[in-house]
Amino acid sequence: MARGVPERRHGYIRDGTTSLFSALDVATGAVIGKCHKRHRATEFLDFLKRIDAAMPEGPDVHLVMDNHATHETPKIKAWLARRPHWRVHLSPISASWFNQVERWFAELTRKQPQCGVHRSTAELEVDIVACIQTHNENPRSYEWTKSADEIRAWVRRFCQKTMNRTSDSSD
Repeated sequence: MARGVPERRHGYIRDGTTSLFSALDVATGAVIGKCHKRHRATEFLDFLKRIDAAMPEGPDVHLVMDNHATHETPKIKAWLARRPHWRVHLSPISASWFNQVERWFAELTRKQPQCGVHRSTAELEVDIVACIQTHNENPRSYEWTKSADEIRAWVRRFCQKTMNRTSDSSD
């Protein structure tokens, strides 16, 4: 330590990361999930193939994704183009609250032990897979409890509050 320089400490040791690719069947609440060491188009394509294999023949697949660049590669675009029953929807950047899979991620986070208890990425991945399996033993779909009118009214109130804050701060 040097005089006048604060001591530096790190409160935790990062033992690696994992990328969880997951799909939520909004009709049943079942989840398909797979952890990967990396988050590239190759891993994403493997995940899409896993979803495709799990889907029954016939119904359209509506794939709602965030704006991550992984799905923009020529390889992914070509794979999706060969599957006209797959419909791709990109969620707006600031609207992840609208995405039901985000609700499932929140549930996973709540049910899993907090950060720091996993001594390795492999240990974390085992727990994530176990959580998905437990969830899928008795899956439930998420249901909107508000009507469209109630949601629109909330959005109007939120926008009004935001506009009032903006005008107050410019005074």
